[in-house]
Amino acid sequence: MGALYHDWNSKINLISRKDISQLYERHILHSLAIAKYISFKPGTQVLDIGTGGGFPSIPLAIYFPNVQFFALDSIAKKIMVVDAISKSINLQNITPVCLRAELFTGKVHFIISRATAPLPDLVRWSKGKILSQNLNAIPNGIICLKEEI
Repeated sequence: MGALYHDWNSKINLISRKDISQLYERHILHSLAIAKYISFKPGTQVLDIGTGGGFPSIPLAIYFPNVQFFALDSIAKKIMVVDAISKSINLQNITPVCLRAELFTGKVHFIISRATAPLPDLVRWSKGKILSQNLNAIPNGIICLKEEI
């Protein structure tokens, strides 16, 4: 997967040029930190708001093959990359979506996000998108990987 990201990053700036050498530590492993917090049960549906190049949704979709991920971003070229990488590695449980978060009309168990926007914005964009039926050990909601809150 690293080679795919290096190739795409040379064409489209997905990851900071100074960060690409630390792809696994700063992006892939950071994304997988969610798996330390929750082990999604099969059938769970997860929306990744502001996925960018597919973080955290692609690493999590690999780790949780029986969970459906929606990788959402409003920037078409980033969603194109998520689609291309997903197809390259034959990832069947991820749906790339090019749309602004507030326009997404589906409902999911969890919304995940990684350094996308201030928390109040994420909460506002999430209203009405979280299913009431719980499948997992923790209640449905928002899981954020953020440096500041």
